[in-house]
Amino acid sequence: MYGVVDLTAGEPDAAADGTARWPGSAVAAAFADAVESGRLNLPLPGGGWTRERWSVLADLAGDDLSLARLAEGHADALAILAELGHGTPPAGNHRWGVWAAQPPGPGLTASRAGRGWRLDGIKQYCSGAHSVTDALVTATAPDGNRLFAASTTDLVPVAGTWPAVGMAASDTLDVRFAGIPAEPVGGPGGYTDRPGFAHGGAGVAACWYGGARGVGRTLLAAAAARDVGPHALAHLGAVDIALHTARTALDVAAAEIDADPQDRDDGGKLRALRVRAVVEAVSTEVMLRVGRALGAGPLCHEQAHARRVADLTVYLRQHHAERNLAELGALVADRGVSW
Repeated sequence: MYGVVDLTAGEPDAAADGTARWPGSAVAAAFADAVESGRLNLPLPGGGWTRERWSVLADLAGDDLSLARLAEGHADALAILAELGHGTPPAGNHRWGVWAAQPPGPGLTASRAGRGWRLDGIKQYCSGAHSVTDALVTATAPDGNRLFAASTTDLVPVAGTWPAVGMAASDTLDVRFAGIPAEPVGGPGGYTDRPGFAHGGAGVAACWYGGARGVGRTLLAAAAARDVGPHALAHLGAVDIALHTARTALDVAAAEIDADPQDRDDGGKLRALRVRAVVEAVSTEVMLRVGRALGAGPLCHEQAHARRVADLTVYLRQHHAERNLAELGALVADRGVSW
């Protein structure tokens, strides 16, 4: 069930000595605790417990979306390593990230160095730049796009590359690589060609759902505490329908993944595009309706709510809007649909 777990990630403004903390310090500490305690040892996608896996991610997102972003990356990395034959890393304090964004601009290149590989360049959108100990990183190699595992020990996060307020505590910075040793994980194209790529993409939507559910609870709490009027109640009814729709879409997707983990029916990409679009639309609607129902009050006076809205607004942009819808439309036109 998509319920609530006790894993908070408050963000104090200053350390005990009065000095300012860097924006993600409390979230980084909560992330480290979650990894070391085993709370992020989640069932792998397609193993019969995908719904439960996503439930944990949704719960974490309801507490703190930046924490969920780090947790999702760690859990995804373990699933990728297992799927591509590298097994599960030893338990303990290894905290993993997946740095696979490839936007326009400077990128990362891989070249052979003796019997191994090295990475050079700038990688953008590296969540947990200061807090992960290891990362799975995509880079352009002479034989194509590849995935590599690298230690973060000698990496240099580029200060000031995430000036945004939303998702500030996720510590998502550009990272500079300079001759960093790396181990290939799978072959050229192996990262995106595997069935789990689509499964992981759908799993991110569970985090969006958890964040939207948290936003919706602000309106639910207000309606339970006072007379918010018929218009706000109408918005609450619409929020209930939207969140129920998103949860149903996630449950159906999880069941389908468990029924066909190797994606022999070739439905993974279509499924991921659908569920991500549904949850993105629901999350956007929930934020809009809660804002219209309650006005500026929670955004101005409730820190947790204001931060959640700012974080979710940014996090949802992992969905590429009309570009992803056009991709979905092309698949539908090519294959036909059951509806």
